[in-house]
Amino acid sequence: MKNLLFIIAIVFGATTTSVQASNFITNNTTNPLEISVVKPEVNLLCTSIAKGDTDIVRKLIVNGEDINKKSNGLTPAMYAAKYNRTEILELLINAGAKLKTKCNKGYTALDYAKATNAKEAQQLIEEVLEK
Repeated sequence: MKNLLFIIAIVFGATTTSVQASNFITNNTTNPLEISVVKPEVNLLCTSIAKGDTDIVRKLIVNGEDINKKSNGLTPAMYAAKYNRTEILELLINAGAKLKTKCNKGYTALDYAKATNAKEAQQLIEEVLEK
């Protein structure tokens, strides 16, 4: 008998909850709190750099992808420096990446390499900038 009462209580609780939720929806009540999520879009080149996918990066460069176009405020060289992707960084440099370009916050690829302790990327950028 206790089990039966327990099951009835659960069913009644679930039914009541469903009715209350459906009443809220059908009352055309507007919620004064409006939440919007802005998801930054990172282009395929910068996503591939972050993942370390050298083959995709190479193909995108060969197919004419803009190697200096900012994505979410950063250039591809900044992504390569940030994630210490030296092989990709070399590809970008050889294709004409501008290392002195600043992001929306005023930092360069070298600044990102330093900030993330990407020693190899930092060394490569410094060597290129010295020339």
